[in-house]
Amino acid sequence: MSDAATRGRRGRPGHDLDAVLTAAVRLFNERGYDATSMDDLARALRITKSSIYHHVRGKEELLRLAVGHALDGLDEAMTRVRDLTPASALERLESLIRLSVLVLAERLPYVTLLLRVRGNTEAELEALERRRLFDQEVTTLVKQAQAEGSIRADVDPATAARLLFGMVNSLIEWYSPSRGGAAELAATVAAIAFDGLRTRPA
Repeated sequence: MSDAATRGRRGRPGHDLDAVLTAAVRLFNERGYDATSMDDLARALRITKSSIYHHVRGKEELLRLAVGHALDGLDEAMTRVRDLTPASALERLESLIRLSVLVLAERLPYVTLLLRVRGNTEAELEALERRRLFDQEVTTLVKQAQAEGSIRADVDPATAARLLFGMVNSLIEWYSPSRGGAAELAATVAAIAFDGLRTRPA
């Protein structure tokens, strides 16, 4: 969700697009997307449905904005990693894991919702395609690190990429922003992940 889009669609105080989206994400995570209606959202916000339609065309647009916010964070992390030259592939991969943990901690409800999409709507299919492209780029980083000799050659790159982000994604089950310590958590995840992948001196 771009800042420009948000600023351009303000409603009355306390019920701007950010407030509507925050409430929608909470309800989608609590009840499930399919089980949440626009009536439910209006009741949660204590406004009319017409007030919500001032901001969005419907429920699926809210879903698209929500998962897009999570994916934008991951894409921004990948862009930062691409710019880490002349860093090695392993250094870029470790940085990506750390940054991805920070994105999850900062945008936890949005990432949680993203990880629950199954492709039942056009918005979900779009999100899954963006995730697929992201996963491909992670796999490429693993392959590059293997070519450099810094990651074990006997590890399947695609499997390693899935396992790395499986570890990151599992944090939604127990991490709470109120705990703080996101940077320390990112460092711990990276240490655990890469101590198992790194090649050892002969």
